[in-house]
Amino acid sequence: MTNRATGPFEVSTKPQSTPQQTAGVQLGRMLLEKQFFGDLAGTGQGEMLTAMTATQGSAGYVAIERVTGTLDGRKGSFVFQHSGTMDRGKQQLSITVVPDSGFDELAGITGNCKIDIVDGKHFYEFEYSLP
Repeated sequence: MTNRATGPFEVSTKPQSTPQQTAGVQLGRMLLEKQFFGDLAGTGQGEMLTAMTATQGSAGYVAIERVTGTLDGRKGSFVFQHSGTMDRGKQQLSITVVPDSGFDELAGITGNCKIDIVDGKHFYEFEYSLP
């Protein structure tokens, strides 16, 4: 059975080194911190690698994020794997639960997450299954 969790979240990033600029592409590494509200209440911590091109609106990122909190009344943690690209402003994003990364009452969780940004505010829609 697939469940759906929605709500807002806050995110902050901290650069971990000076970005490297080569051939018009800037590579960066950042720490990622999130606070989830709504159906998923908890925190997210991870690392992100970025590639910013010289073309406005074209970039890419990958990230691994451990989410810890309460989902559907169950406490525990799991890991999201992110992969995203922007092609001149057109976004393609995949956020998936890493198989077998669920812990405690979230053991066995599977699912995919979508992110929407409206007026500078972030929202998630997480479709998931629990055993």
